[in-house]
Amino acid sequence: MTTPAIETLDLAAKFPDVVTADTRPGYSGWLVQAANLTEFATFVRDELGYDLLSSVTGVDYLAENLFEVVYHAYKTTGGPALVFKVQIPRQDPAEIDSVTPIWPGADFQEREIWDLFGINFKGHPDLRRILMWEGFQGHPMRKDWKEAFYEEEAKPFKSRWPDGNHVYSENKNPFSDNIMFEAGFDPEKWTPTDPEEALYKSLKNYKTEINDGIKTDHIVINMGPHHPSTHGVFRAVVVVNGEEVVSLKPVMGYLHRNHEKIGERNTYLQNIPYTDRLDYFNSMSNNWAYALAVEKLMGIQVAERADYIRVIMAELSRIQNHLILFGMLWNDLGAYFTPALYVFQERELILDIFEAVSGARMMCNYYRFGGVVRDIPEDAMKKIKDLVFDRLPKKMEEFERLMSENEIFISRMKGIGTLSAEDAIATSMTGPMLRASGVPYDIRRADPYGIYDRFDFKVAVRHNGDLMDRYLIRLDEIQESLKILQQAIQQIPEGPINSQKPTYQVRVPAGEAYGRIEGPKGELGFYVLSNGKANPARYHVRSPSFINLTSLEMTCVGTKIADFVTILGAVDIVLGELDR
Repeated sequence: MTTPAIETLDLAAKFPDVVTADTRPGYSGWLVQAANLTEFATFVRDELGYDLLSSVTGVDYLAENLFEVVYHAYKTTGGPALVFKVQIPRQDPAEIDSVTPIWPGADFQEREIWDLFGINFKGHPDLRRILMWEGFQGHPMRKDWKEAFYEEEAKPFKSRWPDGNHVYSENKNPFSDNIMFEAGFDPEKWTPTDPEEALYKSLKNYKTEINDGIKTDHIVINMGPHHPSTHGVFRAVVVVNGEEVVSLKPVMGYLHRNHEKIGERNTYLQNIPYTDRLDYFNSMSNNWAYALAVEKLMGIQVAERADYIRVIMAELSRIQNHLILFGMLWNDLGAYFTPALYVFQERELILDIFEAVSGARMMCNYYRFGGVVRDIPEDAMKKIKDLVFDRLPKKMEEFERLMSENEIFISRMKGIGTLSAEDAIATSMTGPMLRASGVPYDIRRADPYGIYDRFDFKVAVRHNGDLMDRYLIRLDEIQESLKILQQAIQQIPEGPINSQKPTYQVRVPAGEAYGRIEGPKGELGFYVLSNGKANPARYHVRSPSFINLTSLEMTCVGTKIADFVTILGAVDIVLGELDR
């Protein structure tokens, strides 16, 4: 749980009868009156300097008849979070002021809360569904919402073993019952409306210009959801004037499976392999962020050797993630698969190590609360040393000579899709997207976790904010990751790999915690709320693939339609993490 910064300790005095400390056992931060949210948020940003709104989370307290919205704000100069919350009655309509005029990065997050909880954000510029389809009935993260195949609130489901006999759930729920209609709805008498009317209306936010007395037509183009340039089932609706992009709206949710609802039905330990399947290229990083949140709630330490192992696995994961980005980016530019095969060869060697330590190449399920599940075998450690000290440094020099000075590559990347430092912060960018725009913000330095404060490394930063810098920043980060890995390998102590005894169930005290890491794509955070029972009362994923798309329209407008493919590729999204 986060301790408020020193300069915020007088907030209750600064805002009497408006702000109070959250004194619930296991909670922290500040409770703000809904009517004063805009005033308070403006003060937090302008007077206290919390310029980066990282996470906005909705919570349903059904028993208390309350909705709560939780905000985590940070300073890009570093330091812990300022956590503040607004509570409103649980009713229809439930309304709260939007903070998008203060922090535009709240755009998609507020839409998500409206979509899944039904909380209306007054003043939001484009409030419509974002993960569910427009015709969906209800708000599925509410505690009283039940899906068609609903069995029980929490696992393990007792209904699967009545009288000790196994029963398939699909035998109890025939396929014909998979669709649930609202009361009084008659599908035979239903007249369908255009479900995308709100989307196409929101596209019309550009200015019409007449050049040389000739009025041109604006054409709407759908990029995706089934298109090789969109890196999965992602869709962007683009308005073009000739070849120039004048408006763009991302459309997501095609892969949405309500990961968070599943997470609230699982036990705490059952969620670890579910985190593997978010950014499925980076299960080692996903495990860590979730484990941090639960370890904060449990109040436990991590075994020292395990802390080093976690760093080693996370930095290897960062390297192989960036190698994927390089290969796919060249593929987006039309270079076919030669560069991809070149970098994937190195990635496969890293996956060999993951397989040796965890038993799996991608879905590793490796971290445990208090440590990791097993030690690094001696032969795997030898492979890590060979990679880190010898092969990868040479290969990265070779790769940079081969790729970075290519004339076509430079012409397609330099000066394209620019994003200023101010806009990057305002739209809640993190990771390479933020640092490529000149903001040296890295959670490993700004708000250290694990044992990162023991290592000597630089925060990689570039200052042009274009596609070229988003590419080069990843090269820089690989070099710094190699430095960290070399130090971690040399310093790793002997000892146990977990501070806790192995168990199938953990006891988690009531309270809230936010665990975040500097993932390869940016800030990956988990907000976990416990009511003392075996399953999380709230489980929310702050995914960088989702939030980093907030600036997509900003970086595309004014560029050519062909540049959209590269701009999207350089964001480095994975749909499992984006849609959840």
